[in-house]
Amino acid sequence: MQVCTTDADSRETDAMRNLTFGMNVSLDGYIAAPGDNLGWTVPNDELFQWWSDRVGATGLALYGRKLWETMSSHWPTADQQPGATRAQIEYASRWRNMPKVVFSSTTSPVDWNTRLITGDAVAEITRLKADDGGPMDIGGATLAAAAMRAGLIDEYVLAIHPVLVGGGTPFFTALDNWVNLSLVETRTFPNGVILTRYETAR
Repeated sequence: MQVCTTDADSRETDAMRNLTFGMNVSLDGYIAAPGDNLGWTVPNDELFQWWSDRVGATGLALYGRKLWETMSSHWPTADQQPGATRAQIEYASRWRNMPKVVFSSTTSPVDWNTRLITGDAVAEITRLKADDGGPMDIGGATLAAAAMRAGLIDEYVLAIHPVLVGGGTPFFTALDNWVNLSLVETRTFPNGVILTRYETAR
Protein backbone atom coordinates (compact mmCIF):
# COMPACT_ATOMS: atom_id res chain seq x y z
CA MET A 1 0.00 0.00 0.00
CA GLN A 2 1.18 3.53 -0.70
CA VAL A 3 2.21 5.45 2.38
CA CYS A 4 1.85 9.25 2.34
CA THR A 5 4.76 10.94 4.04
CA THR A 6 4.32 14.61 3.19
CA ASP A 7 1.58 17.21 3.39
CA ALA A 8 1.63 17.48 -0.39
CA ASP A 9 1.04 13.74 -0.68
CA SER A 10 -1.87 14.03 1.77
CA ARG A 11 -3.46 16.85 -0.19
CA GLU A 12 -3.12 14.82 -3.39
CA THR A 13 -4.76 11.81 -1.77
CA ASP A 14 -7.58 13.93 -0.32
CA ALA A 15 -8.29 15.40 -3.76
CA MET A 16 -8.75 12.02 -5.40
CA ARG A 17 -12.18 10.63 -6.21
CA ASN A 18 -13.55 8.21 -3.66
CA LEU A 19 -13.74 4.57 -4.80
CA THR A 20 -16.24 2.26 -3.07
CA PHE A 21 -16.67 -1.50 -3.31
CA GLY A 22 -20.19 -2.44 -2.24
CA MET A 23 -22.10 -5.69 -2.67
CA ASN A 24 -24.67 -7.97 -1.11
CA VAL A 25 -22.71 -10.44 1.01
CA SER A 26 -23.62 -13.71 2.74
CA LEU A 27 -22.85 -13.98 6.44
CA ASP A 28 -19.92 -16.26 5.59
CA GLY A 29 -18.44 -13.67 3.25
CA TYR A 30 -19.52 -14.56 -0.29
CA ILE A 31 -21.07 -12.39 -3.00
CA ALA A 32 -22.22 -15.40 -5.02
CA ALA A 33 -22.91 -18.98 -3.97
CA PRO A 34 -21.41 -21.94 -5.88
CA GLY A 35 -22.50 -21.92 -9.50
CA ASP A 36 -22.83 -18.11 -9.36
CA ASN A 37 -26.16 -18.55 -7.58
CA LEU A 38 -27.51 -15.14 -6.51
CA GLY A 39 -30.96 -16.29 -5.41
CA TRP A 40 -30.28 -15.35 -1.80
CA THR A 41 -29.44 -11.72 -2.68
CA VAL A 42 -32.94 -10.57 -3.65
CA PRO A 43 -33.37 -7.37 -1.61
CA ASN A 44 -36.43 -6.21 0.27
CA ASP A 45 -38.03 -2.98 -0.91
CA GLU A 46 -36.13 -0.78 1.54
CA LEU A 47 -32.73 -2.24 0.66
CA PHE A 48 -33.50 -2.10 -3.05
CA GLN A 49 -34.29 1.60 -2.70
CA TRP A 50 -31.00 2.12 -0.86
CA TRP A 51 -29.07 0.53 -3.72
CA SER A 52 -31.09 2.53 -6.25
CA ASP A 53 -30.32 5.81 -4.49
CA ARG A 54 -26.65 4.83 -4.50
CA VAL A 55 -26.75 4.29 -8.26
CA GLY A 56 -28.36 7.71 -8.62
CA ALA A 57 -25.50 9.32 -6.68
CA THR A 58 -22.63 7.48 -8.38
CA GLY A 59 -20.43 9.57 -10.65
CA LEU A 60 -18.89 6.55 -12.39
CA ALA A 61 -19.39 2.79 -12.02
CA LEU A 62 -16.56 0.38 -12.79
CA TYR A 63 -17.58 -3.15 -13.83
CA GLY A 64 -15.77 -6.39 -14.48
CA ARG A 65 -16.97 -8.56 -17.35
CA LYS A 66 -19.22 -10.98 -15.45
CA LEU A 67 -21.05 -8.31 -13.46
CA TRP A 68 -21.47 -6.21 -16.60
CA GLU A 69 -23.01 -9.15 -18.44
CA THR A 70 -25.38 -9.76 -15.53
CA MET A 71 -26.48 -6.13 -15.25
CA SER A 72 -26.66 -5.38 -18.97
CA SER A 73 -28.75 -8.47 -19.65
CA HIS A 74 -31.58 -7.13 -17.47
CA TRP A 75 -31.58 -3.44 -16.55
CA PRO A 76 -31.54 -1.72 -19.97
CA THR A 77 -35.12 -2.88 -20.59
CA ALA A 78 -36.30 -3.78 -17.07
CA ASP A 79 -38.64 -0.79 -16.96
CA GLN A 80 -40.44 -2.08 -20.07
CA GLN A 81 -41.22 -5.49 -18.61
CA PRO A 82 -44.80 -6.36 -17.58
CA GLY A 83 -45.34 -5.80 -13.90
CA ALA A 84 -42.29 -3.58 -13.42
CA THR A 85 -42.64 -1.70 -10.14
CA ARG A 86 -42.05 2.01 -9.73
CA ALA A 87 -38.81 1.25 -7.90
CA GLN A 88 -37.61 -1.03 -10.71
CA ILE A 89 -38.48 1.58 -13.32
CA GLU A 90 -36.54 4.20 -11.37
CA TYR A 91 -33.54 1.90 -10.95
CA ALA A 92 -33.47 1.02 -14.64
CA SER A 93 -33.47 4.68 -15.64
CA ARG A 94 -30.75 5.52 -13.13
CA TRP A 95 -28.64 2.58 -14.26
CA ARG A 96 -28.84 3.54 -17.94
CA ASN A 97 -27.96 7.15 -17.18
CA MET A 98 -25.07 6.36 -14.81
CA PRO A 99 -21.66 6.65 -16.53
CA LYS A 100 -20.01 3.24 -16.61
CA VAL A 101 -16.66 1.70 -17.53
CA VAL A 102 -16.31 -2.01 -18.30
CA PHE A 103 -12.92 -3.67 -17.97
CA SER A 104 -12.68 -6.67 -20.29
CA SER A 105 -10.59 -8.03 -23.14
CA THR A 106 -13.40 -10.28 -24.43
CA THR A 107 -16.63 -8.27 -24.11
CA SER A 108 -18.22 -7.02 -27.33
CA PRO A 109 -18.98 -3.31 -27.79
CA VAL A 110 -20.90 -1.82 -24.88
CA ASP A 111 -23.83 0.60 -24.73
CA TRP A 112 -25.96 2.61 -22.29
CA ASN A 113 -23.52 5.38 -21.35
CA THR A 114 -20.66 2.88 -21.08
CA ARG A 115 -17.14 2.67 -22.43
CA LEU A 116 -14.86 -0.34 -22.69
CA ILE A 117 -11.30 -0.59 -21.34
CA THR A 118 -9.17 -3.51 -22.51
CA GLY A 119 -5.82 -2.48 -21.00
CA ASP A 120 -4.31 -2.47 -17.51
CA ALA A 121 -7.21 -2.11 -15.06
CA VAL A 122 -5.14 -0.91 -12.09
CA ALA A 123 -3.43 1.78 -14.16
CA GLU A 124 -6.77 3.00 -15.55
CA ILE A 125 -8.49 3.02 -12.15
CA THR A 126 -5.57 4.99 -10.73
CA ARG A 127 -5.95 7.51 -13.56
CA LEU A 128 -9.72 7.72 -13.07
CA LYS A 129 -9.32 8.38 -9.35
CA ALA A 130 -7.20 11.41 -10.18
CA ASP A 131 -9.79 12.79 -12.63
CA ASP A 132 -12.45 15.32 -11.74
CA GLY A 133 -15.92 13.96 -11.08
CA GLY A 134 -18.18 12.37 -8.53
CA PRO A 135 -17.60 9.27 -6.42
CA MET A 136 -16.90 5.95 -8.11
CA ASP A 137 -18.24 2.48 -7.36
CA ILE A 138 -16.48 -0.72 -8.37
CA GLY A 139 -18.19 -4.08 -8.87
CA GLY A 140 -17.17 -7.56 -9.88
CA ALA A 141 -15.01 -9.87 -7.79
CA THR A 142 -11.96 -10.05 -10.06
CA LEU A 143 -11.84 -6.32 -10.81
CA ALA A 144 -12.44 -5.33 -7.19
CA ALA A 145 -9.76 -7.79 -6.03
CA ALA A 146 -7.19 -6.14 -8.29
CA ALA A 147 -8.12 -2.70 -6.97
CA MET A 148 -8.10 -4.01 -3.39
CA ARG A 149 -4.60 -5.47 -3.72
CA ALA A 150 -3.40 -2.18 -5.24
CA GLY A 151 -4.75 -0.19 -2.28
CA LEU A 152 -7.17 1.80 -4.45
CA ILE A 153 -10.44 1.17 -2.58
CA ASP A 154 -11.42 3.90 -0.13
CA GLU A 155 -14.66 2.46 1.23
CA TYR A 156 -16.26 -0.96 1.64
CA VAL A 157 -20.03 -1.41 1.83
CA LEU A 158 -21.38 -4.81 2.86
CA ALA A 159 -25.09 -5.57 2.87
CA ILE A 160 -24.82 -8.74 4.96
CA HIS A 161 -27.65 -11.23 4.45
CA PRO A 162 -28.49 -13.79 7.16
CA VAL A 163 -27.55 -16.83 5.09
CA LEU A 164 -24.58 -19.21 4.95
CA VAL A 165 -23.88 -20.33 1.39
CA GLY A 166 -20.83 -22.46 2.18
CA GLY A 167 -18.58 -21.29 -0.65
CA GLY A 168 -18.53 -19.47 -3.96
CA THR A 169 -17.13 -16.06 -4.83
CA PRO A 170 -15.65 -14.24 -1.81
CA PHE A 171 -16.13 -10.52 -1.20
CA PHE A 172 -12.55 -10.05 -0.02
CA THR A 173 -9.43 -11.27 -1.80
CA ALA A 174 -6.15 -12.52 -0.34
CA LEU A 175 -3.88 -9.60 0.58
CA ASP A 176 -0.16 -9.26 1.18
CA ASN A 177 -0.63 -6.68 3.93
CA TRP A 178 -3.23 -5.76 6.51
CA VAL A 179 -5.64 -2.97 5.63
CA ASN A 180 -6.98 -1.05 8.62
CA LEU A 181 -10.59 0.12 8.35
CA SER A 182 -12.79 2.57 10.26
CA LEU A 183 -16.49 1.82 10.76
CA VAL A 184 -18.56 4.79 9.56
CA GLU A 185 -22.11 3.43 9.41
CA THR A 186 -24.29 0.50 10.40
CA ARG A 187 -27.93 0.11 9.45
CA THR A 188 -30.45 -2.68 9.84
CA PHE A 189 -32.91 -3.50 7.07
CA PRO A 190 -35.95 -5.79 7.14
CA ASN A 191 -35.37 -9.54 6.85
CA GLY A 192 -32.28 -9.34 9.03
CA VAL A 193 -29.96 -7.62 6.54
CA ILE A 194 -27.28 -5.49 8.20
CA LEU A 195 -25.47 -2.87 6.16
CA THR A 196 -21.99 -1.81 7.26
CA ARG A 197 -19.74 0.85 5.75
CA TYR A 198 -16.01 1.03 6.40
CA GLU A 199 -13.47 3.60 5.28
CA THR A 200 -9.89 2.62 4.57
CA ALA A 201 -7.55 4.19 7.12
CA ARG A 202 -4.95 6.14 5.14
